[in-house]
Amino acid sequence: MGRGDLSDREWARLEPHVPRNAGRGGRWVCHRKVINGILFRQRTGVPWRDLPTRFGKWKTCHGRHRRWSADGTWERILRAVQADADREGRIDWSMVSVDSTSCRAHQHAAGAQRRPARITGRRMRPAHHRPDEAMGRSRGGLTTKIHLASDGGCRPLAVLLTPGQGGDAPQMIPVLDRIRVPRPAGGRPRTRPDHVCGDKAYSSRRNRRYLRRRQIRHTPPERRDRRANRLRRGSRGGRPAGFERARYSRRNEAERTINALKGSRAVATRYDKRAFVFHGTVTLAAIRLWLR
Repeated sequence: MGRGDLSDREWARLEPHVPRNAGRGGRWVCHRKVINGILFRQRTGVPWRDLPTRFGKWKTCHGRHRRWSADGTWERILRAVQADADREGRIDWSMVSVDSTSCRAHQHAAGAQRRPARITGRRMRPAHHRPDEAMGRSRGGLTTKIHLASDGGCRPLAVLLTPGQGGDAPQMIPVLDRIRVPRPAGGRPRTRPDHVCGDKAYSSRRNRRYLRRRQIRHTPPERRDRRANRLRRGSRGGRPAGFERARYSRRNEAERTINALKGSRAVATRYDKRAFVFHGTVTLAAIRLWLR
């Protein structure tokens, strides 16, 4: 086992959830060796062609990562690993933090054609296809923004990609709607945390109405301009938003989750042209955090 490869304990948790056959009578090359190759590229950020030969052909690693990103396999594996953690009581639902981070896009990530990807010789629309390829231009150049919701153990529950110039508040509801942890015993997946924490960027009336409708307690502080507007309106401005400083101190859990994800160079800098492939890269980094 090389540095950064899946340990025996991590592989024992992951193996039951990987696909069993390749379809059309084909046979997969050893999943563990190929996934270790994908993890090596994710950790170091090297081009696919520069993968060490101990992982086999680079085309095999690249093709499997692209295929599993397109058909949602990485997403299904993430939910299955989360379900195992929930069954073992390792998910802290008492506090879910929401935050975002910007990732600089490499020059090789620009210029993707706006058309469905060609997978296994036929056209199909990937599960996370975006017309804008989640690529935006901000002061730092071409950037992609990663929005995530993390549990109290600093592990991602849901991930969403948007162009880098977009705001945070409009993406809070879509990120929380992506939380779906299956229940092994059957029934509906768990989607509602006990408490949601976020910074001032998520303090909007729309977000607060959404959280109150779902009966989720929340602790985003009220922005200064909104407080001044409420006081200026007097009794028509409504009551001040609730705020618990002790709970708000746990907001750093989302920032620590982001730091853990950006420990992978292929996440800190976007090298993938297509948004669905980069989403698969971020999802695989999240899977690795849940396996540890």
